[in-house]
Amino acid sequence: MDQRVDIEFECLPLRSVGRLDVPIDASPGFRAFCERVKRAIEKHGTHNAYYLHHARCVYRLTNDDRIGLLEFAFEGTVLTDAEDRKALHADLDVALHRETCDWLTKPVVAWFRETVTRAVLVEFDRFAEAGDLRRTVERIERLQHESDARGGYLGMGL
Repeated sequence: MDQRVDIEFECLPLRSVGRLDVPIDASPGFRAFCERVKRAIEKHGTHNAYYLHHARCVYRLTNDDRIGLLEFAFEGTVLTDAEDRKALHADLDVALHRETCDWLTKPVVAWFRETVTRAVLVEFDRFAEAGDLRRTVERIERLQHESDARGGYLGMGL
């Protein structure tokens, strides 16, 4: 059976961000991303905090994507318990990106924005349970170690 909610995201463990300065030659888009990550660190710290980006959540209200599809873009921070096993809180910016639902109203959009946040918490737990969170942390730590060993500059540790 098809999933009713399709959620995709990239995950940046905030504890892996080694530097907060932005490269001078950074593109405007990357510069803006770095600034959003920096604000997330200032607000939530780095311990058990994960920045989700390039993220979307799709709801299919009918069995035809031409009618009743809601696609939301989101970005923000998920905070977990001490063992990184359970998502406790999500501080997300959620925006309706695309829809094929001619009966959509503002109160329904607002309700779905909150629902996206709740769905992301559930999906993040599945992500952690599947071991993807651990592999993401290990990959970023390995890249950081390789960069440090070579004296490289990655800006914000990315």
